[in-house]
Amino acid sequence: MTQHETVLSSVESRETNKVAALDIGSNSFHLVVARIVAGSVQILHRVKQKVRLAEGLDENNVLSEEAMERGLNMLRVIAESLRGFEPDSVRIVATHTLRKAVNARDFINQAKEILPYPVEVISGVEEARLIYSGVAHTNHADGQQLVVDIGGGSTEFVIGKGFKPLLCRSLQMGCVSYTQRFFPDGELKGKSFDRAITAAAQELEMIDGKYRRLGWVQCIGTSGTIRSLFTLCQQDNANGHDVPVTQKSLRNLMKEFVSAGHVDKLNYPNLSDDRRVVIAGGLAILIAVFKALDIEGLTYSPAALREGVLYQMEDELHHADIRGRTASSLATRYDVDTAQATMVLNTTLQFFDQVAKEWKLKGKDFRSMLGWAALLHEVGMQINTRGIQKHSAYILANVDMPGFTQEQQLLLATLVRFHRKKIRTNELPNFNLFEDNAVKRLIALLRLGALLNIKRQEGFVPDVKIHVDKHALTLTFPDEWLDEKPIISADLIRESVYWKSLDLSLVIKPDITKLES
Repeated sequence: MTQHETVLSSVESRETNKVAALDIGSNSFHLVVARIVAGSVQILHRVKQKVRLAEGLDENNVLSEEAMERGLNMLRVIAESLRGFEPDSVRIVATHTLRKAVNARDFINQAKEILPYPVEVISGVEEARLIYSGVAHTNHADGQQLVVDIGGGSTEFVIGKGFKPLLCRSLQMGCVSYTQRFFPDGELKGKSFDRAITAAAQELEMIDGKYRRLGWVQCIGTSGTIRSLFTLCQQDNANGHDVPVTQKSLRNLMKEFVSAGHVDKLNYPNLSDDRRVVIAGGLAILIAVFKALDIEGLTYSPAALREGVLYQMEDELHHADIRGRTASSLATRYDVDTAQATMVLNTTLQFFDQVAKEWKLKGKDFRSMLGWAALLHEVGMQINTRGIQKHSAYILANVDMPGFTQEQQLLLATLVRFHRKKIRTNELPNFNLFEDNAVKRLIALLRLGALLNIKRQEGFVPDVKIHVDKHALTLTFPDEWLDEKPIISADLIRESVYWKSLDLSLVIKPDITKLES
């Protein structure tokens, strides 16, 4: 064997479990192939194709041969991606169109000849439950959340808390069916939108009162239709996916559609040809949902039915804290020194708790984001100890981090990027949700936590007294402690210089400036 062939023979591999989920939807077929490693789902491969199965349903709910053939051709493509998978590692679920089609069994029988796995036609309520599972396992929420998913033939609504869905409903209205019904020739008229919105509102009368009474603290949209509408509404906003879409922004988008006059004239760079032909129906439904449920704002999550199926398949991932699972997985994958990370965490949060009031760090995410940054600030050590702060920031900015929004992930990367060495404030990103001064103060606290634990020794950091005012932090160390730690003293002097770029003063007592020379 050659050197290259043997180099990995002694490397110990972690136990992994490879799984796949296929969503046979009314508009698109989605396949996700993933592996479960270190308690985390890692997406390996995706296949997505518009099939628009729902277009093949006639007034008698008979699925046309042409539509079935489109679907079967897609399954032949997917079969290549599933070659070699064990039967219990693949789950295939079918939704609204095959629920309605009176000849669904014909399609399923032909599908069996292509894929050696059972096809489950799931109920609307089960579809809603699985969608919620996908969102709950990949998005952190404090309190109850409303999840809305607009598919090709149906729209699902779920209110849940944590990992538990509390109320699940599925209504027979989707972007394909509503586009066929109200925009059959592609013309985009105001009256057509009015009729579509009214029709959706009539469907929503069956659930709107109960949902409003149960309530929620945040609303999340999933599915390709909502993603496209979200992107179109946010096209002028930096970090747009962290800014909720409102009914006003959706109605402004509707006006743009009507001004265009026809789907062929919707010239948006982020709108694909496949999505363009069914987007009008989806927009009308979402406007009706906002109005009927009195939604103030909606954010987007890429997780949906297929991700829910994956998490249901993997028992070890059930009901674990999302962000904790993400942090644990990263720590494992990047061989973080967990003892050191814990010491930095404890010191950093101890300081945070004493300064939070005076520094007005009242945002509910500040303490938790600082804590996650402390735990993960050394993930880049696996790349190189030199410039570790840059390596760690790159990893946290680019790795998949379920449970964290885009801005939260950017904040983590920013805190870690400046946890040591010089602070270049011109490189600080602009945040929508976090004030600049708050970000600077969080950076300062993480820097102190890392600096004081630089010896990597349990019990090394003494009992430090803290005095804080608006723009300054005074640390008073025990008598003679700093005298015995000349390197730490020098580091603190240098740190006080770095803090000036954060518009903060760091004062050390007893006075150690005499060591500066």
